Amino acid sequence: MPDSDSSRSNKSATRSRPSERKAQTELMNVMGAYKASQTVSPQAKTEMLRIVSFLEDFGGELEDTFELFAPNPFYRMALHLIRGHLEGKIITPTSLIGASRVPYATANRRMKEMIEAGLIEQRPRTKSGKSVSMHPSEKLLEQWMQLSGRVRRQGEASFGGREQAPDTADYYYGGSYLAAQSIPPLQILAEPLKVSGGIRVLVHGDPTFMVMENLKRQFEQVIGTQIHQRAFSIDRLREEAIRNAERKVSRYDIVAVDLPWVGGFAERGVLMPLDEAMDIARLDPADFHTAGWKAAHWAGRPYGVPAQTTPELLFYRRDLFAEAGLEPPATTDALLDAARVLHDPQRGRHGIAWNAARGTALGHTVLMTLADFGQPILNLPEIAGGFDTDHLAERDYRPTIDTEAGLRAAEFLMELLKYSPPDILSMSWYERVRPYAAGNIAMAYGYTLLAPYFELDPSSPAAGQTGYLPHPAGPGASPVAPVGGYVMGIPANLPPERVRAAVEALIVFTSPQAQKLYVQNGSRTNPRYSVGADPEVRRTSPIFEAVDGMSWRDELQFWPRPPVPEICDIIQICGEEFHDMLRGIASPREALRKAQERADAVMRANGFT
Repeated sequence: MPDSDSSRSNKSATRSRPSERKAQTELMNVMGAYKASQTVSPQAKTEMLRIVSFLEDFGGELEDTFELFAPNPFYRMALHLIRGHLEGKIITPTSLIGASRVPYATANRRMKEMIEAGLIEQRPRTKSGKSVSMHPSEKLLEQWMQLSGRVRRQGEASFGGREQAPDTADYYYGGSYLAAQSIPPLQILAEPLKVSGGIRVLVHGDPTFMVMENLKRQFEQVIGTQIHQRAFSIDRLREEAIRNAERKVSRYDIVAVDLPWVGGFAERGVLMPLDEAMDIARLDPADFHTAGWKAAHWAGRPYGVPAQTTPELLFYRRDLFAEAGLEPPATTDALLDAARVLHDPQRGRHGIAWNAARGTALGHTVLMTLADFGQPILNLPEIAGGFDTDHLAERDYRPTIDTEAGLRAAEFLMELLKYSPPDILSMSWYERVRPYAAGNIAMAYGYTLLAPYFELDPSSPAAGQTGYLPHPAGPGASPVAPVGGYVMGIPANLPPERVRAAVEALIVFTSPQAQKLYVQNGSRTNPRYSVGADPEVRRTSPIFEAVDGMSWRDELQFWPRPPVPEICDIIQICGEEFHDMLRGIASPREALRKAQERADAVMRANGFT
């Protein structure tokens, strides 16, 4: 959804390091190639478009073969509407009449009959209302899905189905849309959003939001207005969101918020509590992964809607593990053993890659490694299945870094260093997955949103050979998949007259239908159970089944990065002190002590005694 403004902001947003800019560019190229393959390859089109193409061709064969066969304008116009809706193309009355293959007057009458029957919805394109666009109604889409199923069943019964063509049976005739858990296409809003200048969105420049850019035209059709999006790197995104909150009037209708920022943004008045702006039940909260939905709350109130739920997992090469006779590692000791066996620098292969660049990147690793050894970064009370985060707004917490579990975590990172690439101390988000995709790394810690790097690149040795695991656990701890990602919220200083439009757009962007579209176009994040259960989604990647299993086993957790106002400072501190440790400047105990002292100082500065 980004406009030209986003391309300018992306250039300034990626000034971190040349290597990171290069990595982001490579990922954009992979995503672009995937988008192109989606456009030209019949194998990659959605199933609804497959059946549209099939019936268009079949109808053409009938009309061309029999001299007395008359074109069916209802049939042809319905096909044209469905294709335009799925491809995000504007359908005008003139183009719809042209698609009917009957004389103008006849087609015009049939089109009016379809409108009167509730099969076509019209949307004004101008203030006068004289120019309109045509869209399939919900009724027509439902009828189309039923037809898809009947055609598939008839085709399989007559010409052979799964038994004769097991590799293609699931894909022809639009059949998966009729599965019990299948999600239908996006439906246009009954009324277009009326908001001056269109919907303005501030997001992070990651693969999922890149996918949203590719779908801009389709989403503009759905909501009935233009979409203007700006994309920034993570640190600049936070700065811009805070700067925006200091303005008298917000420049954005919707902002993307990294999960650890939620508490701080709520306390500083950056975000509007969503229960003030809308009926929360419209979001279907029970459909969101529990950890992702809880992470969107502060003091019991929701401040955003999960747009991405992307846990950090362990990616590992199943083929390399099989060759070496290794089992997938469930513990930190097993992980180190596997890294040692697979580490072979002489052949250009290293055991593991991870976030180890100084500052924010390594700071996240420290928090997640503490969690691997059963300890949160704050003294959170232990409960069944993890640690309690429901009372963070009461401000009764302290940093817990310099502990015995902290020492075990620090020593584990020092061991991990032995089996890592020589440039590990400058590796961050994209850079740790890049060499994994190239086949130079056997394992990598990475968020699911980075999986397109290798999943969508058929030349990657990791494509089709990657397994997905929660973080292996230290002694006495349980496996954890630390939840990352973004929620989309509404700025607290948004003018009241824009709030309703922002709410409606927010519901569309985070709906199951939208999330399914993101996945079909290359995203590997998903905040909803219903999307992960969709058969078409599951076919795109084994990630979704793996993450669903982790969620049901309570391994998806957001307590490793609790969203308190001080968390960004604590992450930065850990990323600096532990980097000195990894460079050999400080011992593990010294790094722990200094990080604890600095974190305690931050708490005192924020009013803790």
